[in-house]
Amino acid sequence: MKDKKLHYYLREYSPIIAFVIIVVIALITEGATFLNYRNISNVMLNNAVIGIVALGMTMIIITGGIDLSVGSQLALTGLIGISVFNRTNSIIISLLVSIALGLFTGFVSGFLVAKFKIPAFIVTLGATNVYRSLTQYFYHGGGILASAPKLDGFLAISNSKLFGIIPLPIIYWIIFTIIVAFIMRSTSLGRYIYGVGSNEQATKLSGVNTKKIIIITYVLSGILVAFASIIEASRLGSMNSASSGLSYEMDAIAAVVIGGTSMSGGHGKIIGTFFGCMTLGIINNMLNLQGVNSFLVGAIKGAIIVGAVLFQKYLESKEE
Repeated sequence: MKDKKLHYYLREYSPIIAFVIIVVIALITEGATFLNYRNISNVMLNNAVIGIVALGMTMIIITGGIDLSVGSQLALTGLIGISVFNRTNSIIISLLVSIALGLFTGFVSGFLVAKFKIPAFIVTLGATNVYRSLTQYFYHGGGILASAPKLDGFLAISNSKLFGIIPLPIIYWIIFTIIVAFIMRSTSLGRYIYGVGSNEQATKLSGVNTKKIIIITYVLSGILVAFASIIEASRLGSMNSASSGLSYEMDAIAAVVIGGTSMSGGHGKIIGTFFGCMTLGIINNMLNLQGVNSFLVGAIKGAIIVGAVLFQKYLESKEE
């Protein structure tokens, strides 16, 4: 019983434990260079967009699905958002169009997964190619700059600081984390999402419309991706059809897995994803400070994902 309790606590708090270990290693190797407000602020700022995308990914993975299209989704919604802004000179309209597009793309993926029982891997793999191809076709493989008269207001969305200290994208990330955590912990929708991932058939027999829950989950993820795209577009003042959002799905999945969410569904916490994203951000920061070749970063991330999944499987087997 003691061993089972130990493995349970390891599983529940592994994201925080991993975060603390990485911080200690960073302090030992980098010292004052790491423990600097500007550096820590930059780590959070650089991971705010991925952090928001990872929140939606967490909900989807908890249902037992996955979304490989979030990177291309972000590029599509961001490019359309800037195009609308340049034509209308309205921040509100561009934001609403981006959200509507994110909602629509999320609905399409969720509908195909739920209604036709097509594996989420296949649906979203196809979707990512469709979205990326469309953006490259309509934008001729290039990008677009925000250039409407209200440009300063648009750039201020992500380039302002709360009290002149905390960059706004960090605030957005924290707010969205709190909202999604509340949904997952304190609403019937959150309980149904966990139910679908744990045992979809049993949840369906209890009177829950599981297809509807799956669709709503993908829709919510699409909306979060849309918000993330506006934040990124505002921060950079531009988006590119070839490079924007590239490999974001891998970073989001890595954050979710490091955060303790089970890839088989039914288990996971939003706060774990937050710490998972922070852990990944600190690892990237350490690699940059150490001067590690950028071509090796992907290999290291891949190894971390595999290691995290193996650790999850080990703890699950011990609990059983």
